Amino acid sequence: MSTPYSKDEIAALQEKAKRHLWLHFTRMSSYDNAEMQVIVRGEGQYVYDQHGKRYLDGLAGLFVSQIGHGRTEVAEAGARQAAELAYFPLWSYAHPQAIELADRLAAMAPGDLNRVFFTSSGSEAVESAWKLAKQYFKSIGQPGRYKVLSRSIAYHGTSLGALAITGLPGIKEPFEPLPPGGVRVPNTNFYRAPAFVADDETAFGVWAADEIERVIQHEGPDSVAAVYLEPVQNSGGCFPPPPGYFQRVREICDRYGVLLVSDEVICAFGRLGYYFGCDRYGYEPDIITFAKGITSGYAPLGGMLVADKLMEPFSEGHASFLHGVTFAGHPVSCAVAMANLDVFEKEDLLGNVRANEDAFRTTLEKLGDLPIVGDVRGAGYFYGIELVKDKATKESFDDDESERLLRGFLSHALFDAGLICRADDRGDPVIQLSPPLTCTQEHFDEMEQILRGVLTEASTKI
Repeated sequence: MSTPYSKDEIAALQEKAKRHLWLHFTRMSSYDNAEMQVIVRGEGQYVYDQHGKRYLDGLAGLFVSQIGHGRTEVAEAGARQAAELAYFPLWSYAHPQAIELADRLAAMAPGDLNRVFFTSSGSEAVESAWKLAKQYFKSIGQPGRYKVLSRSIAYHGTSLGALAITGLPGIKEPFEPLPPGGVRVPNTNFYRAPAFVADDETAFGVWAADEIERVIQHEGPDSVAAVYLEPVQNSGGCFPPPPGYFQRVREICDRYGVLLVSDEVICAFGRLGYYFGCDRYGYEPDIITFAKGITSGYAPLGGMLVADKLMEPFSEGHASFLHGVTFAGHPVSCAVAMANLDVFEKEDLLGNVRANEDAFRTTLEKLGDLPIVGDVRGAGYFYGIELVKDKATKESFDDDESERLLRGFLSHALFDAGLICRADDRGDPVIQLSPPLTCTQEHFDEMEQILRGVLTEASTKI
């Protein structure tokens, strides 16, 4: 148990939070007659609330805390940098931490992705890549290229540009009209594959990739700038790529002169057992977008790794990429990122994920004996559990049933049972797990036991 706050401290926090704090993606009315959950401390794979109760952080915060909580060596690296140079922009200037981190990332990245453009967040990284693609094509005499293809139900961020790329209608509608150019293609959810390829994952992958070519042809190749794909798609519940999918997509992009953007805001820095998910699946993109795990959440940082060819038009004469972010490549954040990567190397966290991912999958697959569990899918330390009403037919829940199941029961029940994870129905209802990369079998077992108890009860409420 962590030392709990006093009743007076808790009451004061609740009063201030309910009066002044606006939570993200949250129904604030849900706290009218309920206590807001307040996390006050983290240690290793666990966090603690204001009452001193411990929770297994099965989501790594928000796919972020790769090295776990309370790592003083990383926090101290940030403090040292703040004392030396707390801030200076990357607008016409440089500082040592940004230089060293860019050099380190370029050495880690595949192929000729040798240029690093820093941002503050993942949404900024995604939007920066689109802006780069547009200006790049204008600079080489192809000004008509502005469209971006992305997959159905895929999430790519919340800024207006990133939202236009996002494939989730429900979170887009309030902000329409969005910037033009976002076009959808099929995702790689093999559990929900069309009937004509439902029994052959490789054929399903060929079809899904070929649909990208079909859409490029339909939109007009001269109008398409980029294809945005996550190595494992997050939203909808962790869709891995079928065999050969990315190789075929790479061929298609090359055929039509379209840039391939590997959106690795979640998948980079160990989530799939490699520094970059594209390495796991054997393809070389033109741009990698990243954020989250690069600092394990100890400071905000994002960016994009860019192929040399995309830098060429900006390396001569009066040309410049007309884009920038005040806090991008912040000295403290870069120092934290360097210390975070030191932990990766010292503790071989990539090796830990690769050594234990089969055990993680096997442990979660035990839940397959429950009538509510339809599919368990993912890779590395990144898994989704799809929930169904009828296992034999794969029938999902309707909107009202999903509302009652996820928000009415599961979200609260899992938290109360001591597990932080994500119950999500932006596609079909799923539970997502993305624990710190330091987790081992004891933590897998704890997740499975909590999920088993809560999902067993949920089955009785259908």
